[in-house]
Amino acid sequence: MTGINIDLSGQGAVVTGAASGIGRATARMLAEAGAGVLCCDMAEAVEAVADEIREAGGRAEAMRMDAGSEADVAAAVAKAEELFGGLDIFHANAGITGGPGSLFEVSPEIWTEVLRVNLIGPWLAVKHATPAMQKRGGGSIVLTASVAGMRANAGPAQYSASKAGVINLAQTASYQLAGTGVRVNAICPGLIETGMTRPIYDYAKATGTALRIGSMTPMKRGGEPEEIASTVLWLSSPLASYVNGQAIPVCGGLSASHPYGPRPDREKMEQAIAEMKARDATG
Repeated sequence: MTGINIDLSGQGAVVTGAASGIGRATARMLAEAGAGVLCCDMAEAVEAVADEIREAGGRAEAMRMDAGSEADVAAAVAKAEELFGGLDIFHANAGITGGPGSLFEVSPEIWTEVLRVNLIGPWLAVKHATPAMQKRGGGSIVLTASVAGMRANAGPAQYSASKAGVINLAQTASYQLAGTGVRVNAICPGLIETGMTRPIYDYAKATGTALRIGSMTPMKRGGEPEEIASTVLWLSSPLASYVNGQAIPVCGGLSASHPYGPRPDREKMEQAIAEMKARDATG
């Protein structure tokens, strides 16, 4: 069997939210495939990610930036062009949840900030990356959405609404960029162990319920950042050259169905129904 090798040599990439989790894994994987990567994040730890890539023999630079700031996104695109001779890949991954709370508890200020980072940020990526990619004859923009943007109960309302917007942005942008050679897709991670979800994992470990994490998925486990990054790598490569305007779940099967629990034993279920009917009959 012949293996398939993804070679991104000579390509330039920007990854936002690269200081940890999915962004860090994506930056490292793109660099391993030969791309030069501009690792962007507000957190100081992004410098260490770029160092890791260089120590492993890859090309990378770090940039402290706000993914929801137009000036910062434009500067990141310009810097990638300067560093790598052009821009071919943009993974708009930075995101925040806005914290827990019902519709009645979260403030308008939190909603505004979540939408600024999670939805306006990806839009800015599309807006500024596209002209740079057109100089190269095309490119791939990958937006991080979520299964929370596909249906309810996978995240707080403000986060879920922002990710639903990201999915629609990918769909709409793919048509508005028709003929440019630029593809726009969204990935929809399920429960992945990252800095954003670490409190969930820590709580589960503290309460002895760690084995229940991911139990609602057919895979019966949570995901790893590298499992999302590998999908970004594929979408960024020629292997996905005809994939455009899609929202691709990478969730262990969670989005294939509504959440479910253990089904009752059939015999016990039939016996319980029979007993209920007998009680009703004797009323």
